[in-house]
Amino acid sequence: MVNAIDNVVLAISNVLYQPFIVPLILVLGGIIFTVRTKFMQVGMFREACKVIMEKPENDNGISSFGALMVSTASRVGTGNIIGVSTAICCGGPGAIFWMWITAFFGGASAFVESTLAQIYKKKNPDGSSYGGPAFYMQDALKQRWLGIIFAVLVIGTYMVGYNMLAAYNLQTTFSGFSFYSEKFPYIIGIILAVLFAAVVLGGAHRLTRVTEVLVPVMGVLYVIVSLVVLVINFRNIPGMFGSIFQSAFDFKAIFGGFAGSCIMYGIKRGLYSNEAGMGSAPNAAATADISHPAKQGLVQMLSVFIDTLLICTATAFMCLSSGITPTEKLAGAPYVQESLGATLGSFGPVFIAVAMSFFAFTTLIGNYSYVEGCVRFILKRNMSKTGTTIFRLIATALVFLGAIATAGLVWDLADMFQGLMVVTNVPAIFILCGTAIKCLNDYKKQKNQGLNPVFKAKDIQLKEHTDFWN
Repeated sequence: MVNAIDNVVLAISNVLYQPFIVPLILVLGGIIFTVRTKFMQVGMFREACKVIMEKPENDNGISSFGALMVSTASRVGTGNIIGVSTAICCGGPGAIFWMWITAFFGGASAFVESTLAQIYKKKNPDGSSYGGPAFYMQDALKQRWLGIIFAVLVIGTYMVGYNMLAAYNLQTTFSGFSFYSEKFPYIIGIILAVLFAAVVLGGAHRLTRVTEVLVPVMGVLYVIVSLVVLVINFRNIPGMFGSIFQSAFDFKAIFGGFAGSCIMYGIKRGLYSNEAGMGSAPNAAATADISHPAKQGLVQMLSVFIDTLLICTATAFMCLSSGITPTEKLAGAPYVQESLGATLGSFGPVFIAVAMSFFAFTTLIGNYSYVEGCVRFILKRNMSKTGTTIFRLIATALVFLGAIATAGLVWDLADMFQGLMVVTNVPAIFILCGTAIKCLNDYKKQKNQGLNPVFKAKDIQLKEHTDFWN
């Protein structure tokens, strides 16, 4: 039964990742948004760093930093270790270069989708907000059916695909230790499920508080260790860069087998890691309590860079500077652990296991924060307390099942669902891009006047009614 399901999922995934579908939509969309925003990834990078520390407009709101940490908790996870390792081992070192390219152009996509989510966000009775792509598909495109399809895809991607994959990736990290046995995946599954349930049953604000603490701490520690590894292996740095760029531009090998090339793995694993253009982070962006939608767009652009250009690059450099040759047999946790073991001795594999534990846990709760909002969209907010509790318990059970699942199925599910999200969301934000550009120009205009930008829908001639900006 499992093999039959995996075969169907893999067949759909193979179609989606033909060069002219997900790769073209994702990269072309990012390039178009980059041009239309006048390369705001470069020109407004400093401004994005300033906006992060702004406090919420009211006591019930979530700050820009809080929303950033929820989205970064989802982005910065097992994909930054396992995903990078898999990309290098299966696609070659050049996959890292194409992950960088995907992230750079993806920053503009992240800005557009998150700004739109802020514009069309909805108001809770306590004054806080919620929203995401399903809402701008419903309110701006006037296509609720499309919003429902997208909401279903988010549930499939994050509660089924990504959360099962996070649990699976964590338990495989311990496979190289002597205490690992056939029962160990069940033990990890139970522990993760219990911790996950304890957090999600506490609601959105508990999600935010947990991620605000864990994400920065684990991210900083991870980068520090990567720098230590680079210093120890400094003689290998020139060869490391040589292998990356030589592999990235080996077009004969790339076009000889595109599906398994460094470009395809760079796009697939880059998307799995930073999620730019998928429409996931806008669900977190919509919860931020800010004075102008462009602020959260800038913050989410920065989140893509934190994920790929910082954390993913840290993993890649630790591995490629170690001297350990990447092979398909080592794909996943083994390659990272062997690389750090060669440099840091027994501390290396232990550190990766600890880092993966933190990454996996914050990924699980960050992912879930997207899911529940989509269920409420489908049900028009008519979700009882009992129904909510049952749904959270189902999500908990899937975490456990992920830990004991097979590698092929969990990876293929994640690839398929994330591809379907891209082909649904990117065309939508392409149609609505003009609204986000007007919003950006309004922000720049007010900044040039020395003001703290405050958004009003009438200033960009927005026709649709909004809960916050009218």
